[in-house]
Amino acid sequence: MFEGPLDCLRKTVQREGFYGLYRGLSSPLVGAMLENSALFVGYAQGQKLIRKFVRGEHESEDKELLPELTLPELCLAGGFSGIAAAFLLTPIELVKCKLQVQEARIYESAISNGNPTPRFSGPLSVISHTFKHEGLAGFYRGNLPTLFREIGGGAAWFGVYEATCQWFIARQQKHEKLSEPLTKSSLGAVQLMLAGALAGMSYNFILFPADVIKSQMQTEVHGSSQIKRTIVQISKELYAAEGIRGFYRGCGITVAKSAPTSAIIFLTHETLTRYFT
Repeated sequence: MFEGPLDCLRKTVQREGFYGLYRGLSSPLVGAMLENSALFVGYAQGQKLIRKFVRGEHESEDKELLPELTLPELCLAGGFSGIAAAFLLTPIELVKCKLQVQEARIYESAISNGNPTPRFSGPLSVISHTFKHEGLAGFYRGNLPTLFREIGGGAAWFGVYEATCQWFIARQQKHEKLSEPLTKSSLGAVQLMLAGALAGMSYNFILFPADVIKSQMQTEVHGSSQIKRTIVQISKELYAAEGIRGFYRGCGITVAKSAPTSAIIFLTHETLTRYFT
């Protein structure tokens, strides 16, 4: 239906008005709070587990005297954070995706004389319809690709952020010729935001195909006799229709969106950490 981001923007405003650009907003607002909470808590817990089971360190030891985790260990902790985030996010993203594509699905169904598509009035309408027709399991449609995305994305998100911060610290240490080692507390807002922006772009790009497959699974319209497609079936159909390009449709706008949001997220986290610790 859409030839690109600008065509999507034009047709959405044309058919749904300006409000259509914000369809499904309440679900990602809640999802963003839960996702970031789960990611940062999971990241901290992942580091604790690595220190305990990989390094054999004890929680009673003075944290300031313990050596810093290596970058691969921080990436591993980031991947661990994605596990909890995936189980929280899957139902929320299902609601968001169904609301965002319903007008396109209704239009598509009308011109093709296909199965009638349900019209949702809001998040509660999606929840009610999903529970009625698919039960609790319906809310976890697309959970496996979400899990892949969050584990890989979490590793990239925290890994790229920590690597960029380490680069800034090393550069600052060399420039100022300081004898005492610097920490992230020495970095300014611009440096933290740049590191966060790069992390966000990496998070969304590295496993974007998993997100595309997840969205396809969550927005399918099922008739009474239809069988839900598996990850393998969707992948084959996408590749047959559009090749590799099909797995990256919408990637550019998603990566661009993630830069400012992750920049703000990491700056806020570091500022609050410095204030409360």
